[in-house]
Amino acid sequence: MNYISVKVRTSLMHTIKTKTKYWLSPQKATALLALIALVTLSLFAHVRAQTLAQGFGADKSLERGIIVVLDEEDPSRVKPATLDRVEDLYGVIINQNDASVTLSEEGSDVFVATNGPYRVLVSTQNGSIEPGDFITVSSIEGIGMKTNNIAPVVIGRAMTGFDGSNAASTAQAGDRTVSIGRIDLDVLASNNPLQKPAEANLPDFLRSAAEAIAGKPVPAARVYISVFVILVASVVSGSLMYSGVRSSIISIGRNPLSKKSIIKSMIQVILVGLIIFIIGVFGVYLILRV
Repeated sequence: MNYISVKVRTSLMHTIKTKTKYWLSPQKATALLALIALVTLSLFAHVRAQTLAQGFGADKSLERGIIVVLDEEDPSRVKPATLDRVEDLYGVIINQNDASVTLSEEGSDVFVATNGPYRVLVSTQNGSIEPGDFITVSSIEGIGMKTNNIAPVVIGRAMTGFDGSNAASTAQAGDRTVSIGRIDLDVLASNNPLQKPAEANLPDFLRSAAEAIAGKPVPAARVYISVFVILVASVVSGSLMYSGVRSSIISIGRNPLSKKSIIKSMIQVILVGLIIFIIGVFGVYLILRV
């Protein structure tokens, strides 16, 4: 009996040892690790697909697709994003059913998504949008546009394009009329990869003046060129008019009989100076708007 028991135990140990060697062989270990990695990636993809939205309060009704920031005084509320708070871009307004999971408290007025693919309102303020373009907020409250190298933060990357041909509406951006529509956007607020650090050296008053004229953010290089052009035009026209008036007054004092012709010449000089100044102003307008 003991002999049989020992034999069975030995056979069992041999079987366990053989199976262990089989499963711990290099080929089987590699296959097992690959299977674990595949399952992990599948679970991660599933979690990533479960988009999350959170409920917030709002002072007014916000349309689906509006880009928002958190209220500075009450982080439980949101409001449409503006250029002066571009660094605080938070998310976009969605319908409650757009997200797989929603978190909300009593009194929530809107739902905001901070990551995932959603429909977002954009404009053609900075040109047509192509798939892959980064999107930031425009000068129109809560509406996005293709970013440039000035905006410090983007709200996501375009998955579809918009050229204004299928616009849902239009709006004024400065003295321009721009088209507004919707695109699919991979929402995720982040630093603008296109931003150039040197642009931060532009004084605020120059930036504000340039944006007011152009109706959109303007690169610092164009702003400085515009300042140079207007200064040169002002100096040239001012010098021309000053010297023309001064010489005319002196000429009239020396030769009163030629007063009419001298005044006529003075007026011509003044007109030339004004034309030079106007050309300078028009040149600045073109530099900022192009």
